[in-house]
Amino acid sequence: MAITLNGTTGITTPDLTSTDDITANGATVLTSASTTVLPKGVPAFRAWLYNGGSNWSFSNGVITKIPFDTITFDTDSFFDNTTNYRFQPTIAGYYQITVNVYISYTSTGGAVPYAMIYKNGSEYARGGQVYSAVSIYGGINVTDIVYCNGSTDYVEGYVYYNSSSAFLPIGSSYNFISGVLVRAD
Repeated sequence: MAITLNGTTGITTPDLTSTDDITANGATVLTSASTTVLPKGVPAFRAWLYNGGSNWSFSNGVITKIPFDTITFDTDSFFDNTTNYRFQPTIAGYYQITVNVYISYTSTGGAVPYAMIYKNGSEYARGGQVYSAVSIYGGINVTDIVYCNGSTDYVEGYVYYNSSSAFLPIGSSYNFISGVLVRAD
């Protein structure tokens, strides 16, 4: 493989594959004054709610943290799926985070479920919609870019529902949190 420099504007890399590395001074990350080109091993994770194989119930009208307890993948072991159920990366940067909630509920109309991203214990972003049907399932999600400082910042997934009984059914495609580093600091 050949790497061609285009003057001072950048590098053209023809036919890079997932097994190719670009190195400079022995490092797999190239940096310039304004940006970092990410290495092949970019942090990414996905965890979902298994809850011992049972549907997970939560209180009506209460914002509740979802205990995502089963990891699909976690390239750098930044997601805690046993104690705090949170993503706490040790690499500073901007992460795209998604929280997906698939809720089963009974409603007389006007129900408003939310999926929420929390950063450091406070609401950061939410997605929701109003449901008018009775006894159905509804899917909601929220995606946003979250800056994490690489030491103390953490991200969690929450759910809220303001009507009668509701639960989250189990299944890896229903209720999950995922994220990937999109730009390192």
